[in-house]
Amino acid sequence: MSDLVRNIIRLAIFILVQVYLLNKIPFLHQFIAPYLYYLFILWLPFNISRMGLLVIGFITGITLDFFMMTPGLHAAACVLIAYLRPFIIGILAPKDATGFSYREPSPRAMGWTPYLIYTFVLTLFHHTYMVLLEWLSFGSILSFIIKVIATTGISMLLIITTELLFPRRMKFRTNTA
Repeated sequence: MSDLVRNIIRLAIFILVQVYLLNKIPFLHQFIAPYLYYLFILWLPFNISRMGLLVIGFITGITLDFFMMTPGLHAAACVLIAYLRPFIIGILAPKDATGFSYREPSPRAMGWTPYLIYTFVLTLFHHTYMVLLEWLSFGSILSFIIKVIATTGISMLLIITTELLFPRRMKFRTNTA
């Protein structure tokens, strides 16, 4: 299956899981909101251009905004993490190309520790920005901080669970020279 078809199917699955499963879960608390859809952006191949990432991030976010009736909230957060993704990968990637021959980020490609740092940093940016946009109209600084921490924690738990339950078959990049 080509990368384009696989990524379109992934996007559809992530959006459907977010809209019809995670958003239907009754809130455990006012501070906890489980998000998993942005993992699609984190799983995109390494070789996508920055402009391509921004466009894909916008499409991902605006699609979820359409279903959740939140105009631009998720689109803004997805564009932010799509913009920051190459910088984080550049920091965490090994300097020699021999140890970094996979096509997309995963625990197998990067190792568990760098992958968890990668997902944690981008999750924290995503949730901080999204909660900040929500918080501009109401709330206290303490509720802002608690919601960011709680939402980031539950999302990281969902990411780790997804990685363990659905391991991806990894492809090597060709022409790594």
